[in-house]
Amino acid sequence: MDFLEAIVLGVVQGLTEFMPISSSAHLIVVPWLFGWNEPGLAFDVALHIGTLLAVLTYFWSDWISLLRSLVRSLSGRSVQPGESRLLWILVVGTVPGAIAGFLAEKKINETFHTDSTSIGGMPVGSILLIASAVVVLGALLFVADRIGRRTREFHGISMFDGLIIGLAQAAALLPGVSRSGATLTMGLLLGLSRPAAARFSFMLSLPIIAGAGLKESYDVVQVGLSGKEALLFATGVVTAAIAGYLCIAGLLRFLQSNTTTAFVLYRFALGAALVVLALSRGGL
Repeated sequence: MDFLEAIVLGVVQGLTEFMPISSSAHLIVVPWLFGWNEPGLAFDVALHIGTLLAVLTYFWSDWISLLRSLVRSLSGRSVQPGESRLLWILVVGTVPGAIAGFLAEKKINETFHTDSTSIGGMPVGSILLIASAVVVLGALLFVADRIGRRTREFHGISMFDGLIIGLAQAAALLPGVSRSGATLTMGLLLGLSRPAAARFSFMLSLPIIAGAGLKESYDVVQVGLSGKEALLFATGVVTAAIAGYLCIAGLLRFLQSNTTTAFVLYRFALGAALVVLALSRGGL
C-alpha cells in the first residue's frame, strides 16, 4: 500500500460507513477495481479508529451526558430518565450485532476474502452476492421511505425499537447490506423521521465499531508496525475521521428535507456495475 491508496480508502471508509451504501462493499470493491492488494488487518483497524473518532466527536455532548448518567447510576445517585433510557436502548440494540459477529465473522471473511477461482483477489461469486445485497437493500430502503409514517422523533425511540434496529444492524455483517442502510431502513419502517432514524443509526454504530476495532487491535499489537506502516496507519485514521465527521454532519442536514432516493439510485447503479464487472472479469 502507498499513501495515495491509504488516503483514498480512508475517505471511502469515512463516507460509506455512515451513508446507506455499504462501507464493506466499497472497501472490497475499490481495491478490486484498481488492482490493489487488500489493505490488511492493521489498516482495517486504522479505518475503524477513524470512523470511531468521527462519531465520538460529532456526538460528544451526547456521549458525555450518557457517561455521566452511567456514573451516577453506578454510584446510586438519581439520573435523568431520558438519559438512562437511551443508554439501555443502545446497549440492547448492540447485542444482536455482537452475537452475530461472534458467530458468523469467520465464515463471512472466508467467503469474501478467499476463493480458489478469485479474480484479482476477489471471488466472482462473492461479487455477485454483494451486488445482490446492494440492490435488495436499496429496494427495501425505497419501500421504507415511502410507507414509513416518519412521525416519531429521536426522543420517542423505545427499547423495542432499539432491539429491532439492532437486529437489522446484525444483518450488515454481509458485505453490500450496509450497517447504516439496514438501521436507517428499519428505523423508517418503525415510523421514525429520517433525521431521527439516521441519528440513532450513527449512535448505535459506536459500540460495534469500537468492538471490532478493539478485537483487531489486539492482533495488530502482537505483530507490531514498521515505520511506514505506522504512517499509513495514521493516514487512514485521519482521513477516515475527517470524511466520517463531514459525512455525518452533511447527511443529517440532507435528510432534514430530502428523501433517500439518491442513495437508492446509487445502490441500483452500483449493483448493476458490480454484476457487469464480475461477469466480464470472470469470463462468464
